[in-house]
Amino acid sequence: MATKLKTATLGCKVNQYETQFVREGLERAGYEEAQQDETADLCIVNTCTVTNEGDAKSRQLIRRLARENPDSRIVVMGCYATRAPEDVAELPNVTEVVTDKRELPDLLGRFGVIDIPDGISQFGDRHRAYVKVQDGCLLRCSYCIIPLVRPSLTSRPLEEILREVQRLQENGYQEIVLTGIHLGHYGVDWNWDRPKQDWTRLADLVQAIMQLDGDFRIRLSSIEATEVTRELIAVMAEFPERICPHLHICLQSGSDAILRRMKRRWSAQLFVDRCQLVRETLDEPAFTTDVIVGFPGETEADFQATCRIVEEVGFSKIHNFPFSARRGTPAAEMTDVVSKQVNKQRGQELAQLEQQQRGHYFQRLVGRQLQVLVESPVVDQPGWLQGTSARYATVRFPGPAEWIGQLISVEAEQCENEWIVARPLTSLSSLA
Repeated sequence: MATKLKTATLGCKVNQYETQFVREGLERAGYEEAQQDETADLCIVNTCTVTNEGDAKSRQLIRRLARENPDSRIVVMGCYATRAPEDVAELPNVTEVVTDKRELPDLLGRFGVIDIPDGISQFGDRHRAYVKVQDGCLLRCSYCIIPLVRPSLTSRPLEEILREVQRLQENGYQEIVLTGIHLGHYGVDWNWDRPKQDWTRLADLVQAIMQLDGDFRIRLSSIEATEVTRELIAVMAEFPERICPHLHICLQSGSDAILRRMKRRWSAQLFVDRCQLVRETLDEPAFTTDVIVGFPGETEADFQATCRIVEEVGFSKIHNFPFSARRGTPAAEMTDVVSKQVNKQRGQELAQLEQQQRGHYFQRLVGRQLQVLVESPVVDQPGWLQGTSARYATVRFPGPAEWIGQLISVEAEQCENEWIVARPLTSLSSLA
């Protein structure tokens, strides 16, 4: 009888990738995914510690798995496990705490995996796959705990990434997202002792992936403004049908004073200028971002500066975070704390502004042909499908279930709240 396995993941795309890596390795050793009504012998939990809420959710998840799988062994990995291993070890059924993701091959070996994979071949029941290309972050933003739990900067070998992308494409994944703890630092660890003309950059990786055969597109995950280089923009412009014209560029604040307190390495104007350069080069690109509301010392004027930048750039989506003090970071020691009430008010105002800007952007897409990765049926609308366009807009349109997992061409007809309504330009017979 096969050993039953359950996995659970909190947090970022990198975490989701690493969970899949462990899952595939264990399956090679004969482990089987437990069905919903089955108890597991082994549970793998990948945790997050970006916010206090992430810590709490990690603990809750472990306790729930222990209740539902009372005879299981629970292995905990991820950033919360790295930051607070003693606390994690005391939770019920926890038999091992992995404090360093570089130990994952050793972990798999301890569970009987002889042939350690050099990457993944599937991505669970998702229709887009994530590919981790690097780990670690060199920045020391004053609010961020991640450089303390993932300090080692490591880029994956190019050929290894290419093999992985090719496998995923051959297995039917038509959108692949390149991700990392600090995506724009791909290759930096190789460049320190090399002349500048020999440096490897993210643009080089993207260009190499574009040489692979197959019907797929790639999307870049979160990136910093200074890493949106002319070289990267040029590669995106060279392959407009295969590289999504969408960049998630982390703003955090539109106030120069707050950016300095955050120890960000650029001004609000530089951020705007980089977005403008992208807009001048690519065809109607989409911009999404992260904003921290209520950073210590943030005045109303600082917040309004952020709102002005949001309007100027025209973000179609904003991850809106209230400031969460992380013990061990400089920001946690700052005393000029913004009240929860003010944080809530600013968060609501920013959410309203986001909705307005998304509507403006979606309206500009009406009448255009969009390429949509179909991901699911629309629950309350029989015969309709939902997916994500290359420009990261949610799109709904009528079509058969056979299209799920495929790239489908549609024409945007109208905006409706959080999505675009479209008509398909692809026939089912054309996909046969």
